[in-house]
This record gives sequence, structure tokens and C-alpha cells, in this order.
Amino acid sequence: MAVRRIPMIVGAAGAAAVVAAGALAWAGTGASAPARLSSASSASLARSGTVASHASSFSSRPVGASVVSRTSATVGHKYPVVYSGASAAAYAAAHPGTSPAGSNDWSCKPSAAHPYPVVLVHGTIENMTYNWYTLSPLLADEGYCVFALNYGQEPGIHVGLPGAAEPGGVGPIPASARQLKGFINKVLAATGASKVDIVGHSQGGMMPRYYLKFLGGASKVDKLVALAPSNHGTTADGIAQLPGGTQLLTAALGQSVRQQIAGSAFLRKLNAGGDTVPGPAYTVIETAYDEVVTPYTSAFLSGPHVTNILLQDQCAADGDDHLAISFDAIAMRDVLNALDPSHAVAPGCHPTLPLNGG
Repeated sequence: MAVRRIPMIVGAAGAAAVVAAGALAWAGTGASAPARLSSASSASLARSGTVASHASSFSSRPVGASVVSRTSATVGHKYPVVYSGASAAAYAAAHPGTSPAGSNDWSCKPSAAHPYPVVLVHGTIENMTYNWYTLSPLLADEGYCVFALNYGQEPGIHVGLPGAAEPGGVGPIPASARQLKGFINKVLAATGASKVDIVGHSQGGMMPRYYLKFLGGASKVDKLVALAPSNHGTTADGIAQLPGGTQLLTAALGQSVRQQIAGSAFLRKLNAGGDTVPGPAYTVIETAYDEVVTPYTSAFLSGPHVTNILLQDQCAADGDDHLAISFDAIAMRDVLNALDPSHAVAPGCHPTLPLNGG
């Protein structure tokens, strides 16, 4: 489909706007929201090439509204789930350094229905409190053991989203991958599980591939689900192609940005010999309005056991940008489907907003 790009500046100004817009939204988490459509045609959910469809396994369970508590045989109505980047930013600003709701219960034991704990990996200049404000409680209410970490934090002046004194994901990516390895080992030891599933956003969807390929992670991960990942790098909407552009981005956003520029030595090494390794299943969920990972098609993977999903192929009204995808009910349904394809439910379709989702 043809998609018109929506320019959007994401950074300190964008984050400040989200916080301001969300100050009241966070307080009103019990507000009602328009009903969602609960069906979608298999044709709109399937793309040619490497994009697979779960249409054959869709049930008729309704998709939730913007603020909803989902039930689980294991957990029940324990955590409210709020689909709002504005609320996430406001909450993270008020509760910096805290684990997102439903995560990091080190006494949690996986159920037979969900035998693999889910590890949530935030993106560049992000943190677990902000990034997983929506998905962590959603997964916990679905009965998963959920774990989240902050990684790649370095001292210095960096632009960052609310939720941490030092923005995460700014350090060298191989070092961050080693942090992830240590965290996953801790999760496996605590839960007794044989593997984990990983859900990551942006760098957090790409960096785990380094762990899988070079640090022995392939035998410890069942599924990698990536939201708007920088798998093949970015031109940063053309900024990286300008003289001094990469240096400017690195100075503001950290060392990891240089490694995520399209054509970097890091990405050439990561993608040499193919995008995937045997063992894990890969799902990429991307928006055509991504202004951070550009072109948006660079997020997609090729290889066996890969599913690539473009949100606008499912719902033309989805206006998510790079940040909003973590707070979008449509994308979150895709995450649930990827983690548990035998109980997949067709995503609804409703308008969503840049930065905020919904």
C-alpha cells in the first residue's frame, strides 16, 4: 500500500510534549474509550513474501479498549492496562527507576500455558518504566512471568525519555547484549524455565540478535518479537547522510546511535551470513510512519521462521510513529499473537496517534 510519511521530531521536545499531554490522562486511567473492531480479513493481515498470517487460528474474542484489565486463568484482573504514550511518560516522570507494573516478580513460576518468561528490552534513550508501561501489565494479566531491565546506561548528557536518571540503550551495543545475557541467565535461574521469549522496542528489538548470534543466546530464546527494530540500520530521516550528522546524533543520543546508522561496521557484522540463526522464531512489527528507523522497511528481517507485520496493512487508520507503537492496542495484540499463536486473535482497527498510540 502507498503510505504518506508524517514528519515528526522525536527527542527532548517530543518527550516534553508527551508529558504535558499525559499529565491529566494518567490520572484518568478509568476513562472509557471507543469500542474496537474485533475482526479483520485474512487478506489484510497477510503480506506477500516473508509476511505470514495467523488468520487460520483467529478466534472471536473481542479486542480491548484503551483502558482495560484483561483476564487470565493464572493472574486475573490484577493490573490496569493503559494504551497511552502520554500516560506512560507522565507516570515514568513521577516514578523514575521503577519496574513496570506486573514485572520483576522473582518468585513467579511459569505456567504450563506460558512456559517461557517474557523479557522486555527497551530502546535507545528509553527505559523499562516508560517503554513497557502498557505491555508489562498486559502480559502479566495474560498469565506470563514478565521481567524487564534497564541496560546501556552511561554517565553524560544524553537526550532521554522520562523514567530514568540516565537514559538507557546509549552505550556500545555489544556491551548491552552482554548485560542482556546476564539478565536472562538470572531469569532462567529464578524461574526454572529452559528458555525465555524476548519482546524489544527499537534497539531493544535488534540488540538481542547479537546475543542470539554471538553470545550463545539462540538455545535460550524461543521467540524474539521486535517493535520497530533497527535491524538494518537507519538514515535517521536523512540526518545521518548530512555532513557531521552522525557525529551530532552520537553526541546527543549516545554511542549506540553510531552503531545503528545504516552501513555501520556493527550492522555489517550482525547481518553477515543472514538475518537469523536456527532455533528462535522472529516477529517484526513495524509502522510505515516510523521517523526514527528510516526507511521503515529496514526493520524487516528475511529468513526462515520470520513473520514481518506492517501495522497499516492491518489497519489503514493506524497512525503510530516510532514511539507510539509500544502503546498501541493493535500492535500489542500482534505481540500477544506472536507469543501465543495457537490462541491468536485478530487485531481490531481504530485510529491511533503519533507519540501516543491508543
